[in-house]
Amino acid sequence: MRQPERPKNCEVSVVFDPTKESSSASAIGRRRFLSYLLAAPTLTVATEILLDGAADTAEAAVPSPPQLIGETVDLQDVINVIGAPTSALLFQITVNEDNTVTVPLPRAEVGQGLTTSVPMLIAEEMDIPLANITMPLADARPELLYGQLTGGSSSITSLYRPARLAAAAARARLVATAANSWGVPGDRLTVSDGVIHAPDGRSATFGSLAVAAAKAKLPDLPVRLKPESEFKLVGGRVGRLDARRIVTGSNTYTQDLNVAGAKPCVVRRPPTINGTVKKVHNAEAVKQMPGIVDVATIPTGVAVLAETFAFAVDGVNALDVTWGPGTVDDESDETVRRKLRAAVGPLGDPPVKLPAAGVETLEMEFDFAFLSHAPLETNAAVADVRDGRAEVWAAVQIPTSTQENVARELGIPQTSVTVHVMPSGGSFGRRLFNDAAVEAALISQAMRKPVKLIWHRTDDIRHGRVHPAKHHKVRMHHSGDQVLSYEHWNAAVDTSLEHGFGDALTTAASKFPAVGNESVSQLMFRAMVHCPYNFGAVATHLHEVSIPLNTGSWRSVFSLNVRGVEEIAVDELARRLGKDAVQVRRDFLKDDRQRAILDKVVEEGEWGKAMPEGFAQGIAFHDEMKGVMAVLVEIDARDPQHPRVVKAVMAVDVGRPINVSGIEAQALGGLTDGISVALRGGLHLRDGYFLEGSYHNFHYARQKNTPTDVQIFVQPGEGEPGGMGEFAVPVAFAAVVNAYRRATGIMPTRFPIDNELDYEPYPPGPVPGPPMRPLPARN
Repeated sequence: MRQPERPKNCEVSVVFDPTKESSSASAIGRRRFLSYLLAAPTLTVATEILLDGAADTAEAAVPSPPQLIGETVDLQDVINVIGAPTSALLFQITVNEDNTVTVPLPRAEVGQGLTTSVPMLIAEEMDIPLANITMPLADARPELLYGQLTGGSSSITSLYRPARLAAAAARARLVATAANSWGVPGDRLTVSDGVIHAPDGRSATFGSLAVAAAKAKLPDLPVRLKPESEFKLVGGRVGRLDARRIVTGSNTYTQDLNVAGAKPCVVRRPPTINGTVKKVHNAEAVKQMPGIVDVATIPTGVAVLAETFAFAVDGVNALDVTWGPGTVDDESDETVRRKLRAAVGPLGDPPVKLPAAGVETLEMEFDFAFLSHAPLETNAAVADVRDGRAEVWAAVQIPTSTQENVARELGIPQTSVTVHVMPSGGSFGRRLFNDAAVEAALISQAMRKPVKLIWHRTDDIRHGRVHPAKHHKVRMHHSGDQVLSYEHWNAAVDTSLEHGFGDALTTAASKFPAVGNESVSQLMFRAMVHCPYNFGAVATHLHEVSIPLNTGSWRSVFSLNVRGVEEIAVDELARRLGKDAVQVRRDFLKDDRQRAILDKVVEEGEWGKAMPEGFAQGIAFHDEMKGVMAVLVEIDARDPQHPRVVKAVMAVDVGRPINVSGIEAQALGGLTDGISVALRGGLHLRDGYFLEGSYHNFHYARQKNTPTDVQIFVQPGEGEPGGMGEFAVPVAFAAVVNAYRRATGIMPTRFPIDNELDYEPYPPGPVPGPPMRPLPARN
């Protein structure tokens, strides 16, 4: 949303007379705001708060001005601007003669259910059975520019109108073809279940008209979208269209492909992160091992191609390699933590001129461990490079970026690269990067054979992308019942945006004058997080620390930690004020929509009910992606070292829901992620490598760690839909931590709460597995 332009450093004075009563909900009472200062590129609040007495009770929350980037304009708006120039090209609808419809999806399916929810939009607008729609994933389409990007919980928001328009246009053309054929005005024809009906009883299926409609010379037809009040399918519950294939194992993922001649391939990687290959001493001997097809050195390690995956693992473990040092060999958790804490440094003056007396200060600090994406499907890609061309199959979220990177690394034109997008067995941001696709292409080029590259689980965790370690510090000034200022410092190992999203954000930045000349990471940070409370003068800062390891966006990116910490701080504020945690939130939230969703979870979760000793409830609220959400959990912390969430109640309003079942699934996934981050899901960095190497020692939440009683309430919304893929994580995380604090009396300051080593780490080097087969005797 474009803001009214003002000259730089233009001061707008807003003076409230404290002697006059006001019936307005925003009345300040005995406080006076002297001025707001809007100075490009950021919104700065210059405020002087006058208190007649420190013991005065506030009449209303000290209002916080809107955060232009994040609250007024969020990441979804930025992504929509990026894709706007090519939005009319997104969908190519093909009506087949058997009355089915084929619509390639210009997004990635990484488990979020787009291949169900987007067909629902098409079926709704065309009036055809949902079962008649087939939605394969579209290959990389460079003509879409940045319009083929999957991320930022933006897919439904960005596809909602283009999908409906394309479907309505196809329907209009089919109806017009029937009208011409029958000599009947089009407005007298009706459509149901993919069949056009005339008043005299004649009918024709879409499929029977498909060829004629494709050839017909028709005038420009008006495209009229169905009124949302007439939706029959959208807004209901639909099971995933690919569910049966997934649960029966028949869904085809990258590792399931049988591309002609492509055999399994594994890479022997260095012992530490970003190490290099100095010399391979026994490549020829390894080639003579049973089942080994070829060996080749690439920038990231030594690749072994074999008849089976097991033979390939034997081959990489048999390699004798001299390795060069990695980029973080001297780094461990403690060294990283020191750098992050130093990045915040001593706190400066508050953003407000505070009274001389009567003001209390709340300060809190938190540390977060590195975190693995750890999708069920490890990194994988199939590549066939020959005769100056490349064909790649991989699960990627930005296929055009994959196409560009493969072309650059192979030294061939982008037009000579075909990228087939595969469904993914999970991502959580991992598939924004295309490292497997690039590696597979380089291996295929070196070996002159098609290859099926599969990352071992240990390599996926130790050499893949990680959510950065972070240090947070918050400072809140309050007097009486009012918060005068809230400041939040977020120090983080820098999050890599080299996957192409960063370039897209840079392009979009020029469309938003309020952004100024900020870095891409600062833009992404500000576009994702905002404080939903009237906490007076609010300031949130990102301090990135450059440490050369492999980082990436993990589900909810910055919001997980920033908003999670804010919700912990709100609970602590309530404790300081001697008030109920829900009432404090209601007092400071900015609007009725937020309070309504909070009230819903309070009512359904029976907030405040009596709990046995060692049990407690926790609550949290979140506002992001044009949606609002509240979560209430119950925790069993009788053993503080091994707490367990036993119940969760979630209420969500994402605007107009498309598929209620899909929203519930996303909420449940976010709950599991939040529990993991709060309780056990962390990595340990030591001497340049992560100690975790498999699911048995990366303690992501298991079934035993998740509640058996989960209730999810999806509120009926209006207007266009918001995003759902990410924003359940911060609120679930904070609710769990707040419950733990109430149950134990312990305020955790490091997450996950239980991050002790309870296993013997794999040593750096070969991938773990059964003993390798012996090398053949040398002649």
